[in-house]
Amino acid sequence: MLRSDAALKRGKRWLYWSHRWTGIVLCALFAIWFLSGVVMMYVPFPSFRDAERVSRAAPIDWEQVKVRPDEALSKLGAPMFPDDMRLEMTGHEPVYRITDKDGRHAVSARTGALLGPVGRNRAIDIAEAMTGAAAESAELVEHDQWVVTRAYAKIAPFWRVRMADGLGTDTYVAQKTGEIVQNTDRRERFWNWLGAVPHWIYFEMLRICQEPWRQTVIWTSGIGTIGAITGMWIGILRLRMRTRYRSSSVSPYRGWMKWHHIAGLIGGVFLIGWIFSGWISMSPFGAMGQGGAEIGERYAGEQPPRFASTNLAALARMAEGARELRFLTIGGRPTILAVDAENRGRALDGVTAAPVRHSLEALTKLARRSVREGQLVETALLTQYDLYWYATGDLRHDDRPLPVLRLAFDDPQASWLYIDPSTGVLLGHSIQGRRTYRWLFSALHSFDLPILLEYRPLRDGLMILLSIAGLIVSISGIVVGWRHLRKKRSSERGKV
Repeated sequence: MLRSDAALKRGKRWLYWSHRWTGIVLCALFAIWFLSGVVMMYVPFPSFRDAERVSRAAPIDWEQVKVRPDEALSKLGAPMFPDDMRLEMTGHEPVYRITDKDGRHAVSARTGALLGPVGRNRAIDIAEAMTGAAAESAELVEHDQWVVTRAYAKIAPFWRVRMADGLGTDTYVAQKTGEIVQNTDRRERFWNWLGAVPHWIYFEMLRICQEPWRQTVIWTSGIGTIGAITGMWIGILRLRMRTRYRSSSVSPYRGWMKWHHIAGLIGGVFLIGWIFSGWISMSPFGAMGQGGAEIGERYAGEQPPRFASTNLAALARMAEGARELRFLTIGGRPTILAVDAENRGRALDGVTAAPVRHSLEALTKLARRSVREGQLVETALLTQYDLYWYATGDLRHDDRPLPVLRLAFDDPQASWLYIDPSTGVLLGHSIQGRRTYRWLFSALHSFDLPILLEYRPLRDGLMILLSIAGLIVSISGIVVGWRHLRKKRSSERGKV
Protein backbone atom coordinates (compact mmCIF):
# COMPACT_ATOMS: atom_id res chain seq x y z
CA MET A 1 0.00 0.00 0.00
CA LEU A 2 2.85 2.39 0.92
CA ARG A 3 4.62 1.62 -2.32
CA SER A 4 1.51 2.34 -4.37
CA ASP A 5 0.99 5.64 -2.53
CA ALA A 6 4.61 6.60 -3.16
CA ALA A 7 4.31 5.68 -6.83
CA LEU A 8 1.12 7.75 -7.07
CA LYS A 9 2.86 10.75 -5.54
CA ARG A 10 5.82 10.40 -7.89
CA GLY A 11 3.43 10.12 -10.80
CA LYS A 12 1.65 13.31 -9.76
CA ARG A 13 4.96 15.14 -9.38
CA TRP A 14 5.98 14.11 -12.90
CA LEU A 15 2.54 15.09 -14.16
CA TYR A 16 2.84 18.59 -12.69
CA TRP A 17 6.47 18.94 -13.77
CA SER A 18 5.85 17.92 -17.39
CA HIS A 19 2.80 20.18 -17.69
CA ARG A 20 4.62 23.17 -16.19
CA TRP A 21 7.59 22.97 -18.55
CA THR A 22 5.71 22.11 -21.73
CA GLY A 23 3.37 24.99 -20.90
CA ILE A 24 6.22 27.45 -20.33
CA VAL A 25 7.78 26.51 -23.66
CA LEU A 26 4.64 26.25 -25.80
CA CYS A 27 1.98 28.62 -24.39
CA ALA A 28 3.29 31.52 -26.49
CA LEU A 29 3.02 29.34 -29.60
CA PHE A 30 -0.50 28.26 -28.61
CA ALA A 31 -1.57 31.89 -28.24
CA ILE A 32 -0.28 32.60 -31.74
CA TRP A 33 -2.09 29.53 -33.07
CA PHE A 34 -5.43 30.62 -31.63
CA LEU A 35 -5.19 34.19 -32.92
CA SER A 36 -3.92 33.16 -36.35
CA GLY A 37 -6.56 30.42 -36.62
CA VAL A 38 -9.32 33.02 -36.34
CA VAL A 39 -7.66 35.07 -39.09
CA MET A 40 -7.49 31.98 -41.31
CA MET A 41 -11.25 31.51 -41.01
CA TYR A 42 -11.66 34.59 -43.20
CA VAL A 43 -8.41 34.88 -45.18
CA PRO A 44 -6.94 31.53 -46.29
CA PHE A 45 -3.48 31.05 -47.73
CA PRO A 46 -3.30 32.37 -51.32
CA SER A 47 -3.94 29.85 -54.06
CA PHE A 48 -4.79 29.81 -57.75
CA ARG A 49 -7.07 26.80 -58.23
CA ASP A 50 -9.18 25.53 -61.11
CA ALA A 51 -12.28 27.58 -60.26
CA GLU A 52 -10.40 30.89 -60.14
CA ARG A 53 -8.30 30.07 -63.19
CA VAL A 54 -11.35 29.23 -65.27
CA SER A 55 -13.43 32.18 -64.06
CA ARG A 56 -10.67 34.61 -65.04
CA ALA A 57 -9.86 32.99 -68.39
CA ALA A 58 -10.96 34.38 -71.73
CA PRO A 59 -13.13 32.18 -73.99
CA ILE A 60 -11.07 30.00 -76.31
CA ASP A 61 -10.42 31.80 -79.59
CA TRP A 62 -11.36 29.04 -82.01
CA GLU A 63 -10.20 30.96 -85.07
CA GLN A 64 -6.64 30.50 -83.81
CA VAL A 65 -6.93 26.80 -82.94
CA LYS A 66 -5.31 24.93 -85.84
CA VAL A 67 -3.68 22.01 -84.00
CA ARG A 68 -5.61 18.94 -82.85
CA PRO A 69 -4.94 17.46 -79.38
CA ASP A 70 -3.33 14.33 -80.89
CA GLU A 71 -0.99 16.54 -82.91
CA ALA A 72 -0.04 18.48 -79.78
CA LEU A 73 0.81 15.25 -77.96
CA SER A 74 2.90 14.02 -80.87
CA LYS A 75 5.23 16.99 -80.33
CA LEU A 76 6.25 15.51 -76.99
CA GLY A 77 6.73 11.96 -78.22
CA ALA A 78 5.60 10.63 -74.83
CA PRO A 79 5.11 6.84 -74.59
CA MET A 80 2.06 7.23 -72.30
CA PHE A 81 -1.06 9.37 -72.14
CA PRO A 82 -0.34 12.41 -69.92
CA ASP A 83 -1.55 12.78 -66.35
CA ASP A 84 -3.30 16.02 -67.30
CA MET A 85 -4.04 17.80 -70.56
CA ARG A 86 -6.08 20.92 -71.22
CA LEU A 87 -6.54 23.73 -73.75
CA GLU A 88 -6.82 27.33 -72.57
CA MET A 89 -5.98 30.87 -73.56
CA THR A 90 -2.56 32.08 -72.43
CA GLY A 91 -2.21 35.77 -73.08
CA HIS A 92 -3.90 36.07 -76.45
CA GLU A 93 -2.91 32.63 -77.73
CA PRO A 94 -4.61 29.22 -77.28
CA VAL A 95 -2.20 26.78 -75.63
CA TYR A 96 -2.28 23.07 -74.81
CA ARG A 97 -1.01 22.47 -71.28
CA ILE A 98 0.28 18.94 -70.76
CA THR A 99 1.60 17.33 -67.56
CA ASP A 100 3.37 13.98 -67.68
CA LYS A 101 6.11 12.15 -65.76
CA ASP A 102 8.72 14.51 -67.26
CA GLY A 103 7.00 17.66 -66.00
CA ARG A 104 4.80 20.37 -67.51
CA HIS A 105 4.80 21.34 -71.16
CA ALA A 106 3.10 23.96 -73.31
CA VAL A 107 2.25 23.51 -76.99
CA SER A 108 0.81 26.28 -79.15
CA ALA A 109 -2.63 25.37 -80.51
CA ARG A 110 -1.98 27.86 -83.30
CA THR A 111 1.36 26.63 -84.63
CA GLY A 112 2.03 23.33 -82.85
CA ALA A 113 5.35 24.65 -81.55
CA LEU A 114 6.64 23.64 -78.15
CA LEU A 115 6.61 26.85 -76.11
CA GLY A 116 9.06 28.17 -73.52
CA PRO A 117 11.00 29.47 -71.85
CA VAL A 118 8.94 32.63 -71.45
CA GLY A 119 10.72 35.98 -71.43
CA ARG A 120 9.90 39.04 -69.35
CA ASN A 121 7.74 40.80 -71.97
CA ARG A 122 5.77 37.64 -72.72
CA ALA A 123 5.16 37.07 -69.00
CA ILE A 124 3.87 40.63 -68.66
CA ASP A 125 1.53 40.10 -71.62
CA ILE A 126 0.15 36.89 -70.04
CA ALA A 127 -0.39 38.54 -66.64
CA GLU A 128 -2.06 41.60 -68.17
CA ALA A 129 -4.41 39.45 -70.27
CA MET A 130 -5.47 37.47 -67.19
CA THR A 131 -5.96 40.39 -64.79
CA GLY A 132 -7.05 43.14 -67.17
CA ALA A 133 -4.56 45.53 -65.52
CA ALA A 134 -1.25 46.97 -66.65
CA ALA A 135 2.00 45.68 -65.16
CA GLU A 136 4.24 47.83 -62.97
CA SER A 137 7.24 45.51 -62.80
CA ALA A 138 8.39 41.94 -63.34
CA GLU A 139 11.23 40.04 -61.69
CA LEU A 140 12.41 36.44 -61.91
CA VAL A 141 12.26 34.50 -58.63
CA GLU A 142 13.02 30.90 -57.68
CA HIS A 143 10.70 31.09 -54.71
CA ASP A 144 9.25 33.47 -52.18
CA GLN A 145 6.81 33.31 -49.26
CA TRP A 146 3.86 32.49 -51.54
CA VAL A 147 5.48 29.95 -53.90
CA VAL A 148 7.59 27.91 -51.52
CA THR A 149 6.30 24.32 -51.43
CA ARG A 150 7.67 21.29 -53.27
CA ALA A 151 4.91 21.54 -55.87
CA TYR A 152 6.16 25.01 -56.84
CA ALA A 153 9.80 23.95 -56.70
CA LYS A 154 9.13 21.48 -59.53
CA ILE A 155 8.03 24.27 -61.89
CA ALA A 156 10.26 27.16 -60.74
CA PRO A 157 11.44 29.79 -61.57
CA PHE A 158 8.62 32.32 -61.91
CA TRP A 159 8.11 35.78 -63.26
CA ARG A 160 6.56 37.74 -60.40
CA VAL A 161 4.57 40.45 -62.14
CA ARG A 162 3.27 43.33 -60.01
CA MET A 163 0.00 44.71 -61.42
CA ALA A 164 -1.01 48.40 -61.37
CA ASP A 165 -4.52 47.56 -60.16
CA GLY A 166 -4.48 49.45 -56.88
CA LEU A 167 -4.54 46.14 -54.98
CA GLY A 168 -0.85 45.35 -55.09
CA THR A 169 -1.54 42.12 -56.98
CA ASP A 170 1.40 39.86 -57.80
CA THR A 171 0.85 37.34 -60.59
CA TYR A 172 3.29 34.42 -60.84
CA VAL A 173 4.01 33.16 -64.37
CA ALA A 174 6.08 29.98 -64.75
CA GLN A 175 9.09 30.78 -66.91
CA LYS A 176 9.21 27.30 -68.43
CA THR A 177 5.63 27.20 -69.74
CA GLY A 178 4.00 30.61 -69.32
CA GLU A 179 1.35 29.16 -67.00
CA ILE A 180 -0.06 31.34 -64.23
CA VAL A 181 0.37 29.33 -61.02
CA GLN A 182 -0.29 31.80 -58.19
CA ASN A 183 -1.57 35.26 -57.44
CA THR A 184 -1.70 37.33 -54.27
CA ASP A 185 -2.75 40.85 -53.38
CA ARG A 186 -1.70 43.25 -50.66
CA ARG A 187 -4.62 42.39 -48.39
CA GLU A 188 -3.97 38.63 -48.61
CA ARG A 189 -0.28 39.05 -47.90
CA PHE A 190 -0.89 41.29 -44.87
CA TRP A 191 -3.47 39.02 -43.24
CA ASN A 192 -1.51 35.87 -44.00
CA TRP A 193 1.40 37.19 -41.97
CA LEU A 194 -1.11 37.23 -39.09
CA GLY A 195 -2.84 34.02 -40.19
CA ALA A 196 -1.53 31.07 -42.16
CA VAL A 197 2.18 31.91 -41.94
CA PRO A 198 2.48 31.77 -38.12
CA HIS A 199 -0.29 29.17 -37.80
CA TRP A 200 1.47 26.67 -40.08
CA ILE A 201 4.97 27.86 -39.06
CA TYR A 202 5.18 28.65 -42.77
CA PHE A 203 8.20 30.93 -42.80
CA GLU A 204 9.98 30.79 -46.14
CA MET A 205 13.45 29.79 -44.95
CA LEU A 206 12.01 26.88 -42.95
CA ARG A 207 9.22 25.88 -45.34
CA ILE A 208 11.55 25.56 -48.29
CA CYS A 209 13.08 22.56 -46.48
CA GLN A 210 10.19 20.11 -46.46
CA GLU A 211 11.32 17.55 -43.88
CA PRO A 212 12.77 19.97 -41.26
CA TRP A 213 9.54 22.00 -41.47
CA ARG A 214 7.43 18.84 -41.15
CA GLN A 215 9.39 17.64 -38.15
CA THR A 216 9.10 21.07 -36.51
CA VAL A 217 5.30 20.99 -36.78
CA ILE A 218 5.11 17.33 -35.69
CA TRP A 219 7.19 17.86 -32.57
CA THR A 220 5.64 21.16 -31.49
CA SER A 221 2.07 19.90 -31.95
CA GLY A 222 2.95 16.49 -30.48
CA ILE A 223 4.50 17.96 -27.32
CA GLY A 224 1.66 20.46 -27.20
CA THR A 225 -0.88 17.64 -27.23
CA ILE A 226 0.86 15.99 -24.28
CA GLY A 227 0.94 19.30 -22.42
CA ALA A 228 -2.76 19.89 -23.05
CA ILE A 229 -3.72 16.38 -21.92
CA THR A 230 -1.68 16.63 -18.70
CA GLY A 231 -3.17 20.06 -18.04
CA MET A 232 -6.69 18.72 -18.45
CA TRP A 233 -5.88 15.86 -16.10
CA ILE A 234 -4.44 18.18 -13.46
CA GLY A 235 -7.41 20.51 -13.85
CA ILE A 236 -9.82 17.65 -13.13
CA LEU A 237 -7.76 16.45 -10.15
CA ARG A 238 -7.81 19.94 -8.62
CA LEU A 239 -11.52 20.50 -9.24
CA ARG A 240 -13.99 20.25 -6.33
CA MET A 241 -17.65 20.35 -7.23
CA ARG A 242 -19.25 19.03 -4.02
CA THR A 243 -16.82 19.74 -1.18
CA ARG A 244 -15.52 23.12 -2.24
CA TYR A 245 -12.43 24.94 -1.06
CA ARG A 246 -12.50 27.46 1.84
CA SER A 247 -13.07 30.26 -0.63
CA SER A 248 -16.29 28.46 -1.75
CA SER A 249 -14.67 28.11 -5.17
CA VAL A 250 -14.37 24.91 -7.19
CA SER A 251 -10.74 25.87 -7.86
CA PRO A 252 -7.96 26.19 -5.27
CA TYR A 253 -6.23 28.91 -7.25
CA ARG A 254 -6.47 32.68 -7.44
CA GLY A 255 -5.64 35.31 -10.02
CA TRP A 256 -4.03 34.20 -13.27
CA MET A 257 -3.76 30.61 -12.09
CA LYS A 258 -7.52 30.46 -11.55
CA TRP A 259 -8.14 31.83 -15.03
CA HIS A 260 -5.80 29.16 -16.36
CA HIS A 261 -7.57 26.40 -14.42
CA ILE A 262 -11.18 27.31 -15.25
CA ALA A 263 -10.56 28.26 -18.90
CA GLY A 264 -8.56 25.06 -19.34
CA LEU A 265 -11.47 22.99 -18.04
CA ILE A 266 -13.98 24.78 -20.29
CA GLY A 267 -11.95 24.69 -23.48
CA GLY A 268 -9.54 21.88 -22.69
CA VAL A 269 -11.25 19.17 -24.72
CA PHE A 270 -11.37 21.40 -27.78
CA LEU A 271 -7.80 22.57 -27.18
CA ILE A 272 -6.63 18.96 -27.16
CA GLY A 273 -8.68 18.24 -30.28
CA TRP A 274 -7.24 21.19 -32.17
CA ILE A 275 -3.62 20.48 -31.32
CA PHE A 276 -3.98 16.72 -31.83
CA SER A 277 -5.68 17.17 -35.21
CA GLY A 278 -2.92 19.56 -36.26
CA TRP A 279 -0.42 16.84 -35.36
CA ILE A 280 -2.43 14.27 -37.35
CA SER A 281 -2.44 16.58 -40.39
CA MET A 282 1.32 16.09 -40.69
CA SER A 283 0.91 12.28 -41.02
CA PRO A 284 3.36 11.39 -38.21
CA PHE A 285 2.93 7.68 -38.92
CA GLY A 286 2.59 7.96 -42.70
CA ALA A 287 -0.32 9.20 -44.78
CA MET A 288 -3.70 7.75 -43.92
CA GLY A 289 -5.72 6.34 -46.76
CA GLN A 290 -2.93 6.01 -49.29
CA GLY A 291 -3.51 3.83 -52.31
CA GLY A 292 -6.37 3.45 -54.70
CA ALA A 293 -4.63 5.06 -57.69
CA GLU A 294 -5.19 1.88 -59.67
CA ILE A 295 -8.95 2.37 -59.35
CA GLY A 296 -8.70 5.69 -61.16
CA GLU A 297 -6.55 4.06 -63.84
CA ARG A 298 -9.08 1.26 -64.35
CA TYR A 299 -11.91 3.78 -64.51
CA ALA A 300 -10.08 5.71 -67.23
CA GLY A 301 -9.58 2.47 -69.12
CA GLU A 302 -7.03 1.83 -71.83
CA GLN A 303 -5.20 5.04 -72.67
CA PRO A 304 -3.20 5.13 -75.91
CA PRO A 305 -0.22 7.51 -76.03
CA ARG A 306 -2.16 9.77 -78.39
CA PHE A 307 -5.58 11.31 -78.05
CA ALA A 308 -8.21 10.78 -80.75
CA SER A 309 -8.10 12.69 -84.03
CA THR A 310 -10.72 15.26 -83.07
CA ASN A 311 -12.93 17.06 -85.58
CA LEU A 312 -11.85 20.64 -84.79
CA ALA A 313 -14.65 22.29 -86.75
CA ALA A 314 -17.29 20.34 -84.83
CA LEU A 315 -15.46 20.94 -81.56
CA ALA A 316 -15.41 24.69 -82.17
CA ARG A 317 -19.20 24.66 -82.62
CA MET A 318 -19.96 22.45 -79.63
CA ALA A 319 -17.49 24.12 -77.25
CA GLU A 320 -18.21 27.71 -78.23
CA GLY A 321 -17.75 30.00 -75.24
CA ALA A 322 -15.80 27.40 -73.24
CA ARG A 323 -13.01 28.76 -71.05
CA GLU A 324 -11.10 25.51 -70.96
CA LEU A 325 -11.08 22.04 -72.48
CA ARG A 326 -9.88 19.01 -70.54
CA PHE A 327 -8.87 15.85 -72.37
CA LEU A 328 -9.33 12.46 -70.71
CA THR A 329 -10.58 8.95 -71.23
CA ILE A 330 -13.57 7.33 -69.52
CA GLY A 331 -13.72 3.59 -69.84
CA GLY A 332 -11.25 3.78 -72.73
CA ARG A 333 -13.40 6.31 -74.58
CA PRO A 334 -11.67 9.61 -75.52
CA THR A 335 -13.64 12.41 -73.89
CA ILE A 336 -13.39 16.18 -73.92
CA LEU A 337 -14.74 18.20 -71.02
CA ALA A 338 -15.78 21.69 -72.13
CA VAL A 339 -15.68 23.91 -69.02
CA ASP A 340 -17.58 27.19 -68.78
CA ALA A 341 -16.86 30.28 -66.66
CA GLU A 342 -18.67 28.72 -63.68
CA ASN A 343 -16.33 25.71 -63.81
CA ARG A 344 -19.16 23.45 -65.01
CA GLY A 345 -18.20 20.78 -67.51
CA ARG A 346 -19.99 19.29 -70.49
CA ALA A 347 -18.77 15.96 -71.86
CA LEU A 348 -18.09 15.71 -75.60
CA ASP A 349 -16.96 12.77 -77.69
CA GLY A 350 -13.21 12.90 -78.34
CA VAL A 351 -13.63 12.19 -82.06
CA THR A 352 -16.91 13.76 -83.18
CA ALA A 353 -17.35 16.37 -80.41
CA ALA A 354 -20.95 15.24 -80.05
CA PRO A 355 -22.46 15.49 -76.53
CA VAL A 356 -21.97 12.36 -74.43
CA ARG A 357 -24.45 11.05 -71.88
CA HIS A 358 -23.80 8.05 -69.66
CA SER A 359 -26.60 5.89 -68.33
CA LEU A 360 -26.66 4.84 -64.70
CA GLU A 361 -26.20 1.26 -65.84
CA ALA A 362 -23.09 2.14 -67.85
CA LEU A 363 -21.51 4.11 -64.99
CA THR A 364 -22.27 1.31 -62.54
CA LYS A 365 -20.70 -1.24 -64.85
CA LEU A 366 -17.60 0.92 -65.22
CA ALA A 367 -17.33 1.38 -61.44
CA ARG A 368 -17.63 -2.38 -60.86
CA ARG A 369 -14.85 -2.97 -63.36
CA SER A 370 -12.67 -0.44 -61.51
CA VAL A 371 -13.06 -2.04 -58.04
CA ARG A 372 -12.04 -5.65 -58.61
CA GLU A 373 -11.72 -6.88 -55.03
CA GLY A 374 -15.24 -6.18 -53.81
CA GLN A 375 -18.91 -6.11 -54.66
CA LEU A 376 -21.11 -3.05 -55.09
CA VAL A 377 -23.20 -2.76 -51.93
CA GLU A 378 -24.83 0.66 -52.25
CA THR A 379 -25.71 3.16 -54.96
CA ALA A 380 -26.92 6.63 -54.01
CA LEU A 381 -27.55 9.84 -55.93
CA LEU A 382 -26.62 12.67 -53.59
CA THR A 383 -28.53 15.90 -54.17
CA GLN A 384 -27.45 17.40 -50.84
CA TYR A 385 -24.11 17.49 -49.08
CA ASP A 386 -23.43 14.95 -46.34
CA LEU A 387 -20.69 14.18 -43.82
CA TYR A 388 -18.14 13.18 -46.47
CA TRP A 389 -19.16 15.12 -49.58
CA TYR A 390 -19.53 18.76 -48.65
CA ALA A 391 -18.51 22.36 -49.35
CA THR A 392 -16.65 24.46 -46.78
CA GLY A 393 -16.69 27.89 -48.39
CA ASP A 394 -12.95 27.61 -49.08
CA LEU A 395 -12.38 27.75 -52.85
CA ARG A 396 -9.27 25.60 -52.48
CA HIS A 397 -11.40 22.59 -51.53
CA ASP A 398 -14.89 23.29 -52.87
CA ASP A 399 -14.63 21.34 -56.13
CA ARG A 400 -17.47 19.02 -55.11
CA PRO A 401 -20.51 19.55 -57.34
CA LEU A 402 -24.04 18.26 -56.88
CA PRO A 403 -25.73 16.02 -57.80
CA VAL A 404 -23.15 13.26 -57.51
CA LEU A 405 -23.40 9.49 -57.79
CA ARG A 406 -21.88 7.60 -54.86
CA LEU A 407 -21.13 3.89 -55.25
CA ALA A 408 -19.94 1.97 -52.17
CA PHE A 409 -18.03 -1.34 -52.34
CA ASP A 410 -17.14 -3.98 -49.76
CA ASP A 411 -13.52 -4.38 -50.90
CA PRO A 412 -10.73 -4.43 -48.23
CA GLN A 413 -10.38 -0.62 -48.44
CA ALA A 414 -14.16 -0.02 -48.30
CA SER A 415 -14.00 2.11 -51.46
CA TRP A 416 -16.53 4.79 -52.32
CA LEU A 417 -16.54 6.21 -55.85
CA TYR A 418 -18.02 9.64 -56.55
CA ILE A 419 -19.06 10.10 -60.19
CA ASP A 420 -20.55 13.11 -61.96
CA PRO A 421 -23.75 11.65 -63.49
CA SER A 422 -23.88 14.32 -66.21
CA THR A 423 -20.32 13.86 -67.53
CA GLY A 424 -19.29 10.43 -66.24
CA VAL A 425 -16.11 11.92 -64.73
CA LEU A 426 -14.73 10.22 -61.62
CA LEU A 427 -14.71 13.14 -59.17
CA GLY A 428 -13.32 11.37 -56.14
CA HIS A 429 -12.36 8.07 -54.58
CA SER A 430 -12.68 7.63 -50.83
CA ILE A 431 -11.38 4.72 -48.78
CA GLN A 432 -11.76 3.96 -45.08
CA GLY A 433 -8.47 5.59 -44.11
CA ARG A 434 -9.44 8.88 -45.73
CA ARG A 435 -12.81 8.85 -44.02
CA THR A 436 -11.10 8.26 -40.68
CA TYR A 437 -8.75 11.17 -41.43
CA ARG A 438 -11.80 13.29 -42.17
CA TRP A 439 -12.85 12.89 -38.50
CA LEU A 440 -9.40 13.00 -36.93
CA PHE A 441 -8.39 16.17 -38.77
CA SER A 442 -11.16 18.05 -40.60
CA ALA A 443 -13.94 17.60 -38.06
CA LEU A 444 -11.72 18.27 -35.04
CA HIS A 445 -9.79 21.14 -36.58
CA SER A 446 -12.38 22.94 -38.72
CA PHE A 447 -15.75 21.90 -37.26
CA ASP A 448 -16.91 21.19 -40.81
CA LEU A 449 -20.10 19.35 -39.86
CA PRO A 450 -23.12 19.89 -42.17
CA ILE A 451 -25.25 21.84 -39.67
CA LEU A 452 -22.35 24.16 -38.81
CA LEU A 453 -21.42 24.66 -42.47
CA GLU A 454 -25.03 25.48 -43.28
CA TYR A 455 -25.17 28.13 -40.57
CA ARG A 456 -21.80 29.81 -40.93
CA PRO A 457 -22.34 32.42 -38.14
CA LEU A 458 -22.99 29.57 -35.67
CA ARG A 459 -19.77 27.80 -36.67
CA ASP A 460 -17.72 30.99 -36.63
CA GLY A 461 -19.13 32.06 -33.28
CA LEU A 462 -18.38 28.68 -31.72
CA MET A 463 -14.82 28.60 -33.05
CA ILE A 464 -14.14 32.20 -31.97
CA LEU A 465 -15.57 31.56 -28.49
CA LEU A 466 -13.45 28.45 -28.03
CA SER A 467 -10.42 30.27 -29.45
CA ILE A 468 -10.91 32.97 -26.80
CA ALA A 469 -10.97 30.26 -24.12
CA GLY A 470 -7.79 28.79 -25.60
CA LEU A 471 -6.22 32.24 -25.71
CA ILE A 472 -7.02 32.78 -22.03
CA VAL A 473 -5.43 29.41 -21.21
CA SER A 474 -2.35 30.36 -23.23
CA ILE A 475 -1.89 33.91 -21.92
CA SER A 476 -2.51 32.88 -18.31
CA GLY A 477 -0.06 30.02 -18.84
CA ILE A 478 2.57 32.49 -20.06
CA VAL A 479 2.05 34.73 -17.03
CA VAL A 480 2.06 31.84 -14.54
CA GLY A 481 5.08 30.24 -16.18
CA TRP A 482 7.01 33.51 -16.26
CA ARG A 483 6.28 34.15 -12.60
CA HIS A 484 7.41 30.62 -11.72
CA LEU A 485 10.70 31.05 -13.60
CA ARG A 486 11.31 34.46 -12.04
CA LYS A 487 10.56 33.11 -8.57
CA LYS A 488 12.85 30.13 -9.14
CA ARG A 489 15.63 32.38 -10.39
CA SER A 490 15.29 34.66 -7.32
CA SER A 491 15.37 31.61 -5.06
CA GLU A 492 18.56 30.33 -6.69
CA ARG A 493 20.21 33.75 -6.32
CA GLY A 494 19.28 33.77 -2.63
CA LYS A 495 21.12 30.48 -2.08
CA VAL A 496 24.36 31.82 -3.55
